[in-house]
Amino acid sequence: MTKNETIRIPLLPLRGLIVYPTMVLHLDVGRDKSVQALEKAMMDDHLVCLVSQKEMGIDEPAVDDLYKMGTLAKIKQMLKLPNGTMRVLVEGLNRIEVKEIIEEEDCFLADVMKYNEEHETDVEDKALMRTLLDYFEQYIKLSKKVSVETFSTVTDIEEPGRLADIIASHLPIKIQLKQEVLETEDVKERLNMLISYIQDEQEVLQLEKKIGQRVKKSMERTQKEYYLREQMKAIQKELGDKEGKGGEVATLREKIEESGMPERVMMTALKELDRYEKIPATSAESSVIRNYIDWLLALPWTKETEDRLDIHRADKILNEEHYGLEKVKERVLEYLAVQKLTNSLKGPILCLAGPPGVGKTSLARSIATALNRNFVRVSLGGVRDESEIRGHRRTYVGAMPGRIIQGMKKAGTVNPVFLLDEIDKMSNDFRGDPSSAMLEVLDPEQNHNFSDHYIEETYDLSKVMFVATANNLATIPGPLRDRMEIINIAGYTELEKLEIAKRHLAVRQLENHGLKKADLQIREDALVAIIRLYTREAGVRNLEREIASICRKAARIIVSGDKKRVVVTEKNLEEFLGKARFRYGQAESENQVGVATGLAYTTVGGDTLAIEVSLSPGKGRLVLTGKLGDVMKESAQAAFSYIRSKAEELGIDEKFHEKYDIHIHVPEGAVPKDGPSAGITIATALTSALTGRPVRREVGMTGEITLRGRVLPIGGLKEKSLSAHRAGLTKILIPQDNERDIEDIPDSVQEQLDIVLVSHLDQVLEHALVGEVK
Repeated sequence: MTKNETIRIPLLPLRGLIVYPTMVLHLDVGRDKSVQALEKAMMDDHLVCLVSQKEMGIDEPAVDDLYKMGTLAKIKQMLKLPNGTMRVLVEGLNRIEVKEIIEEEDCFLADVMKYNEEHETDVEDKALMRTLLDYFEQYIKLSKKVSVETFSTVTDIEEPGRLADIIASHLPIKIQLKQEVLETEDVKERLNMLISYIQDEQEVLQLEKKIGQRVKKSMERTQKEYYLREQMKAIQKELGDKEGKGGEVATLREKIEESGMPERVMMTALKELDRYEKIPATSAESSVIRNYIDWLLALPWTKETEDRLDIHRADKILNEEHYGLEKVKERVLEYLAVQKLTNSLKGPILCLAGPPGVGKTSLARSIATALNRNFVRVSLGGVRDESEIRGHRRTYVGAMPGRIIQGMKKAGTVNPVFLLDEIDKMSNDFRGDPSSAMLEVLDPEQNHNFSDHYIEETYDLSKVMFVATANNLATIPGPLRDRMEIINIAGYTELEKLEIAKRHLAVRQLENHGLKKADLQIREDALVAIIRLYTREAGVRNLEREIASICRKAARIIVSGDKKRVVVTEKNLEEFLGKARFRYGQAESENQVGVATGLAYTTVGGDTLAIEVSLSPGKGRLVLTGKLGDVMKESAQAAFSYIRSKAEELGIDEKFHEKYDIHIHVPEGAVPKDGPSAGITIATALTSALTGRPVRREVGMTGEITLRGRVLPIGGLKEKSLSAHRAGLTKILIPQDNERDIEDIPDSVQEQLDIVLVSHLDQVLEHALVGEVK
């Protein structure tokens, strides 16, 4: 074997593979450096150096991780696969010794010395070749890893070195041993080495054969036991003995046939039952199949409750259990009316959206009572795994159906009222997107063929009445929101809260605390004081907590024997609940300069927002504080620009921006604030500060402003008007374009609020500032 001059070619590291000279094979290449090396070789003379890694687990090998002996190969063909990897057809040419590896940014280059194999075959070589072929033939007969055709291809090889390389490539030996063969230059030594390897492999194969024969005997014994068990089952059947697995299978078969499953599901269930019958009870798969059959039997396939289509009765139930919420009640009654006429309407998909504590969840339960349907609730808060909705495949350990199928099992009928609670609080991560899985559940055109990974067979959800609840619609993906009919529940007025407290909350808490009406009386003036001074919310959850606190203190007084009857009035309310937490009516006690009251919408209902402006000598710097979002900052800039352009008309020094620094602040600086409805409020406070005219304390306002002073429409008018009413304001200024939303405001609130429609900032200033605009 002689050496030639050193050449520099691209280097391709191989994992778990050795390529010998004269071999032709396909390689799949995916590493960036390897792809770059191939492209570099294709640009030159198609030659590449193939060298194996010492460790297969290394993804990015360094120079020291590669062997120093490899193969010079020529690239015959290269194809790019759809997954980004390259499939290459290479032909081994010569053994090469790697003298130096140069690691560039994009690939490895190697200085290699090529070996030309020049060997004259003598008698010893022929003897070694014959011996090697004999051993290789015996090995093929023992092993099933190498085909008989392989032997016929190697018998015609006359060169001893090539014969050794070809046989080495077919032997299932370790990479280190194959590398030793590649590094062995002497042909005789190479042939002897392979003879030794094959002898070792033959010994291992003979030992495996003995072990296999012992296993076969054991299997024959197991088959014999199975045959005897089958005979025993037949005898038991003749004797009428239904105990054991045979009786269990017969019972399950009877249940399946009587379950009312669709034919395709029944065929699947019976097929699984046949498998269950044949598998030994001790097998792990036996319990998996039994659980699957139990789930198919537990699901309702045809059982349904008959809707009680009595509109007057439903109206009475909804009004008894919930005060207010007219839109939701009206929608349920509409559904009942259409169902009575058609008897084929698909279940509607409603989404009750509103702040916490307004009764969304309890309303869904009342809908089920009104319709005479079973009720089931599934909480989706924090669900981030798609399999929670669609279920796990049965191949997984501990697999089970998703929450939808679990809910249907719990409901027991095919037409329940199904509550999807907190649908806005679903999340997603690497385990999938559950909100996307919900699309099929909530689409009336698809949910008659809902597919659960565990059940596998499609399930009909079209008769289910889905009711979802959400606090914040903004966090629900658009496609999912599009499949639901949104019904907004803004919150309750003071009068509605008072009625709810008297009719429901107080009665429930008395019962929960073991009290009777004769033991505790909470008078109406005390309830009004609780609503005004101890709670500040859109719903009634905190109101119920305060009533519960009174009940606990009353229970202690009665049990200790101090009094037999407790009466709570506005005067003694402080003894039970402590000092008032809020001041009723957040409106300012007097008109102030540079302070305007805005109306804001939050996820927990409406709220009032005081915006303050102060001036100090400076150079026109505009400072915004109060943890404002980008939208509110832009509104402040727009208001500032408009006032600069109208300074003369407003009676403001035209050079005020050169004389004063302006500080705009929205109190409660720790609370993030953002939204497009604070424009006119900021402009009013800014105008008041610059002109010295006070802002009317009883006026609240909401609306966005443009650079020309136009007032743009806003959302959440009902929530904002309720917050103005709670805060004690008597006049609110709203955009002209929101006139259509006034009908959403409760009549009792409209009676106590002077609602003024404005389309330009001049109108806002006219109503909001004391004195006339010059």
